[in-house]
Parts: sequence; structure tokens; C-alpha cells
Amino acid sequence: MSLKEFADTLPEYAKDLRLNLGSILSDQLTGEERKLGLLLACAHGSGHRPLVAAAEAEVEGRLDEKVANAARGAAAIMAMNNVYYRFVHLTSNPDYGTKPARLRMNFIGQHGIAKVDFELFSLAVSAMNGCGMCIDSHERVLLEHGVKSDEIQNAVRVAAVMKAIATVHATL
Repeated sequence: MSLKEFADTLPEYAKDLRLNLGSILSDQLTGEERKLGLLLACAHGSGHRPLVAAAEAEVEGRLDEKVANAARGAAAIMAMNNVYYRFVHLTSNPDYGTKPARLRMNFIGQHGIAKVDFELFSLAVSAMNGCGMCIDSHERVLLEHGVKSDEIQNAVRVAAVMKAIATVHATL
């Protein structure tokens, strides 16, 4: 089942989500490979298995396996990092910010795709997970590499729609 078919299973009160996903799927601002990677990373980041299956079906045969694996890896690493760094950011004790995380994050340096793509996938999942510290870090790297704010905003739009679709679908 494609993402559009999956979104079509949502109830009428979630029509805006269907329309927004349709806009994202037809959007030309983000290149096709990057857009598919974002959709896959956000589906995995949602943790909602039916949405993951629809995203995997959507990208099958259309997305290089290296990019697909990097999108999955970004979601996996951010699932861990967003919890840890959100805690560091939100706690009133500044001592935690001086300590090493002592969490393995080797994939961040071994994803095998363009750095900006991996950072964009990581930013989108971090936005879904609400980690301000990670959002700031990934946005800073993206801006340093010349990614425009419109493309960053578009990645977060993808994250917002995918998270909303997962949330509504999980209640059905």
C-alpha cells in the first residue's frame, strides 16, 4: 500500500492530513530522493508500524538502498539521542551538559550518503521527537552547508504530517 493509499484510510476529520500528504508527494521544492528519504525517516521515527510499511512500499524501487538505510538509521539514532539530549536540555542541573553522553553513535559518521541529506533526515525526526538541542544542532550544520531555510522548513512539514498521520491512524 502506498502512502497515499494509507492516508486514504484516515477518517474524514483527518482530511487535512490527506491533503497535506498529497501536497508533499507532489512537491518539487525538495528533490525526489531527498523527499523519499525524509518520508521514510519520519515513518520510522513515528514508530507506527503500518505507516512504516506504507513508506517502505512507497520508496521500494525508487530510492537507492544506501539512502533508505541512512534514513532508517537517522530515525534509529535520533530515537536515542532525542531522549538523551532533550533531558540534558530540559534539566535544571547544568552538570549533565558537561558529561560525555557515552552512547554509541557510530552510524552518524558511517551512513554513506551526503551529509546534508543525513542531517535533514535527523532534523526532521528530531522535530517529531521535540528535542530542541538536536534541532538547533542539525539546523546549524544544514545552514553552514548552504541549505536554505525553505528546505529546512519543508523537512519539518514532512515530519509534522507524518507524525500526525501516525497519531490519527494509531487511534483507529
